[in-house]
Amino acid sequence: MGLKSPHPRFNRNQNHYGYSIGDYERVAAQSYTKLIGQFEGRQRISLIMLWSTDVKERYYRKTEEFAGCVDGLHCHCLRIIMFTNDQRQVERTGKYGTSRLQYLQELVSQFQNTTDEETKERTVAHLANFAYDPYNYNFLRQLNVLELFLDCITEPNEKLVEFGAGGICNSCVDPENAAIITKCGGIPLMIQCLSSPVRNTVNYALGSLYYLCDASNKEEILKPEVVETIKRYAAAGADSVSFRNLAKAFLDKHVPE
Repeated sequence: MGLKSPHPRFNRNQNHYGYSIGDYERVAAQSYTKLIGQFEGRQRISLIMLWSTDVKERYYRKTEEFAGCVDGLHCHCLRIIMFTNDQRQVERTGKYGTSRLQYLQELVSQFQNTTDEETKERTVAHLANFAYDPYNYNFLRQLNVLELFLDCITEPNEKLVEFGAGGICNSCVDPENAAIITKCGGIPLMIQCLSSPVRNTVNYALGSLYYLCDASNKEEILKPEVVETIKRYAAAGADSVSFRNLAKAFLDKHVPE
């Protein structure tokens, strides 16, 4: 059970802004490699490097800035995102609405207090979906959500592993988040996720390692067995586009020939 998108579902062929699936597919396909390089400098805009293979269900929303390919954790969708700021948050919640920090705290408490596995899955998926937005980074650090994601990766429940890895992938583009993830043992966990039987989990691992790898930890990440695994993904067939694109991007950046 995954995350239900907070955004309205549009017509599968065309949304109410007049953009068709083909429009988004074409822009995304042409921009994929370019975007990876564009965001290497770890700008405020966070690229969630996931590639949709499900063409049946898509969610779209209009945006002021094209932010990349996003996996919706539940619908495997390709959508365009807009980041939050204080003004937009007030507009969305109203003057007396629940603050973002309070809402995230409620989600964390819900996860900690429930014993129901489906509730845990839904809650972690929801937290992971908030982790792409830089507006939430301070809140996530304050509430120890990054550590919560890492704890989920150690669980036997593959859905918790998947959504925990997704949360790490969404947030690790930020250097401060990356430092916490590394300090808390996130690199071995993400390397472990490369061997997951769940396609999304492998995608999240590849995306996370792409951003986490730097001069301080490259010896840990670029071990021969890890590089060999990533090279196998880079050579994957047409049915594994996401693996191939992410793996090639990793090798181009961190293992130049």
